Amino acid sequence: MLRNSAKISFILKASFAAFGTYFCMYAFRKPFSVATFEGLAYMGIDYKILLIIAQVLGYTLSKFLGIKIISEMKSSKRTFYLIGFILLAELALLGFALIPAPYNIVFLFLNGIPLGMIWGLVFSYIEGRKATEILGVVLCSSFIVSSGVVKSVGKYVMDTLHIGEFWMPFFTGLFFIIPLLLFSILLEKIPAPTQEDILEKSERKPLNKTGRVQLFKQFALPLTLIIVFYIFLTAIRDFRDNFARELWDALGYEGSTSIYALSEIPIAITVLLILGGIGAIKKNKKAFAYYHYILIFGCVAIVASTLAFQLQIIEPAIWMVISGFGMYICYVPFNGLYFDRMIATFKIKGNVGFLIYIADAFGYLGSVSILLYKNIGRAELSWLDFFVYCLYSVAFVGILATLISFLFFKNKHKPALESSNLLYEY
Repeated sequence: MLRNSAKISFILKASFAAFGTYFCMYAFRKPFSVATFEGLAYMGIDYKILLIIAQVLGYTLSKFLGIKIISEMKSSKRTFYLIGFILLAELALLGFALIPAPYNIVFLFLNGIPLGMIWGLVFSYIEGRKATEILGVVLCSSFIVSSGVVKSVGKYVMDTLHIGEFWMPFFTGLFFIIPLLLFSILLEKIPAPTQEDILEKSERKPLNKTGRVQLFKQFALPLTLIIVFYIFLTAIRDFRDNFARELWDALGYEGSTSIYALSEIPIAITVLLILGGIGAIKKNKKAFAYYHYILIFGCVAIVASTLAFQLQIIEPAIWMVISGFGMYICYVPFNGLYFDRMIATFKIKGNVGFLIYIADAFGYLGSVSILLYKNIGRAELSWLDFFVYCLYSVAFVGILATLISFLFFKNKHKPALESSNLLYEY
């Protein structure tokens, strides 16, 4: 009884610290996207699109740097870097407010570089544990909810406090600095994985360049397919996130402040319950297989809800929730949970950071590409029509990539695994 109480207490404290830290991070990243910057364009490209591209490019560069930095980082340095990165991001938002457009675009690029490191730092505190699924899903739900919440805060700053579009991101970030510091301190107090955690999920260690190359070679086919799927997921998820206001306005919700947050809450709760339930599965191989079933289910939900919306069978808000659920039930596992079970299943010597960051690096390249494609290749399409087009694309790619990857992992032979000095018995 005492052991169960201690376990529940640990999960609650660790979840609170991880959720709060990443939730606050979004206040330094996403508020600017609720502004429209109407009427501004440079080099024939909408100013807001240029801002989003600049930040995503910074984020993308950060992910490529993170392949080495996060996978090799020692636990003793995590808090120092976490707080330092956030302060650098806020300083960049100050530059964005002070420097006139279009020259301030560069500060969104600088803002994205430190923020791209935060996810790997936070996830490193919770990976390799028996409770990683639960903790990971709670952490992942933070970016589902936080994006909507900080947009609502940003809109409140503009509409109620009468702060302009350029200063709004900086002031929104100010509100979250102290909470971020407090949550970071709590995160650092999370105890290291127990011996029982290590036996069940394998010990997590820094991964050098040689180890990273060997790991990728061992699983080149499924990792490549998963990365392609994740490129599409990241691109459409970022598009939905960055142009939430344009999409909701097109659906008839102009002027609504709460819709951004309220629409994401049921998605976060449902994703939390479904993926958190996998944590009850002790057999790593079985749990890893379940993730593939969930990916297929998410893609089907995207297609079915979008078709129902186009046929006017369901209301626009219901469609946004169901399609958002399908997208996030696929997106969330690749932010650590899927790779955590992969490492545990194949007893890989390393950590989740490398796999997350190699997927993220290419994922955010996809995010930039979709913005350029929309603005240059499909400029005639409305934001809403383009979003529908992308949803069908991501679902098709996802089903194909997941099926092939699943078959690869299912047929992976034990002798092949034993021949690698990276892996133990499957």
